[in-house]
Amino acid sequence: MHSPSDNITRWLAVGSLAGLIVLGLLWEMVLAPIRPGGSLLALKVLPLCIPLAGLLKRKLYTYRWVSLLVWLYFMEGVVRAWSDKAPSSWLALLEVVLCLSLFTACALHVRLRLKHAKLQVAAEVNP
Repeated sequence: MHSPSDNITRWLAVGSLAGLIVLGLLWEMVLAPIRPGGSLLALKVLPLCIPLAGLLKRKLYTYRWVSLLVWLYFMEGVVRAWSDKAPSSWLALLEVVLCLSLFTACALHVRLRLKHAKLQVAAEVNP
């Protein structure tokens, strides 16, 4: 049984990840591409598509490694927010916000799941 807070962190993580995927595609293909008509930089979202199923299936290991992967996109967002011109700099700031949201959701989800598992084990040992 999953607690309501598990569900909140799960959907925040999935929503943030989906937001990063959509943002990355729109940014590099439509909103502010490096070249007119889009660029191959849109392929940067492919690694983000891999963990989507694991997050939806509540795989704890996926939440753990996504919380590390997200920092690559965070760094890209910070660099491009600092060095690019608008509208790309604004999109980069949105990427930073989504990355922080995804990291926070993953970290909280792992913490809550481990706490819940510890309580469950304690309840089984001391009925």
